Amino acid sequence: MLSAIADSPGISRAGVAARTGLTKATVSSLVDRAIAAQLVEDGEPTQRQGPGRRGTSLFLSPAGPHGLGVEIGVDYVATCLVDLTGRVSRQRIRTGDNRSQPVNRVLVKVARAIRSAAAELPVRVGGIGVAVPGLVEAATGFLRTAPNLGWRDVDMAAELRERVDLDDIPILVGNEANYAALGELWNGGHSELTDFVHVSGEIGIGAGIVMDRTLFEGVRGFGGEIGHMSVDAKGPQCSCGARGCLEVVAGQDAILRQADSPDVSTLVARLSAGDRKALTVVRSVARWLGAALSNVVNLLDVPTIVLGGTYATLEPWLRDVLMEEVDLRVISADWSEIRILRSTLGTEAAVQGAATSAVRAIVADPDPFITATVPS
Repeated sequence: MLSAIADSPGISRAGVAARTGLTKATVSSLVDRAIAAQLVEDGEPTQRQGPGRRGTSLFLSPAGPHGLGVEIGVDYVATCLVDLTGRVSRQRIRTGDNRSQPVNRVLVKVARAIRSAAAELPVRVGGIGVAVPGLVEAATGFLRTAPNLGWRDVDMAAELRERVDLDDIPILVGNEANYAALGELWNGGHSELTDFVHVSGEIGIGAGIVMDRTLFEGVRGFGGEIGHMSVDAKGPQCSCGARGCLEVVAGQDAILRQADSPDVSTLVARLSAGDRKALTVVRSVARWLGAALSNVVNLLDVPTIVLGGTYATLEPWLRDVLMEEVDLRVISADWSEIRILRSTLGTEAAVQGAATSAVRAIVADPDPFITATVPS
């Protein structure tokens, strides 16, 4: 019932009954209980053809339980609250280099950020999504490795429960690039996007692969690690131990170091001013990135590439060279155009995707919220 309302905001009770196959009486009873639990709210009367009583439109309630997204980045911790309608209620980024900190100290910062985010608004947190830059087992949510943080074998959910009083709030843990792809899918404003690869370019580089509007994360959840695709066998050594990985030649650190730029905003200013060195570095990065993404397209036959993270910021200077590489290297390019889009969410995609994943879990299993507030 909630999924029908989420998919068609403004639907009537009769419309829900028709869509779900439930009787009108059952739908009416379920809706009443969901309203009492602040999961659903009534809107204006719906249009009706012919005689009879008009029904009221139904919407998910923005006053209901929220999803709390947390992203643990290499150089920041971000939090985000999203209501049942998908609207972002509050978002915050706390910068700080997490590479130089032990796991325990970083998780203390994360726990503090969670408590602060949960206290900022008078809403109930119904679920938490945690985005991390590493390999996360899909079945267990166990973080196996995060090379850029130097972490191995961390039970994120258990560690956070030890540090924050979360009662029985569900905790979802996933790879940040996967959550970024879902954030773009759900909140990015691209209603026509069904199949794409979203590449998150920050200090690490990850790819989230979406097929038929569904995340493809591999058999164990370890798919999409494009940042550790070797593009230069004689290149610099990567934090994963291999040489010439994409992120050591085209990641944010590599870009800033090669361009002699202290930060991304300074680099953008130099690019806008036509600085020759900055332009040369970004064009070189576009060629490495184009080579890697062409391999992804050749392997998976995805029609669209979405540039996220820092790449979204640099897209105006990456696009032409990146398109040249894709046209040259993708064998099907003569018959099937490959689109390159700029992420509308940029560096906010992962934390919004994590928060929205928690919201969707609430919609998929609302019983705990109904039984906690409404007697049977």
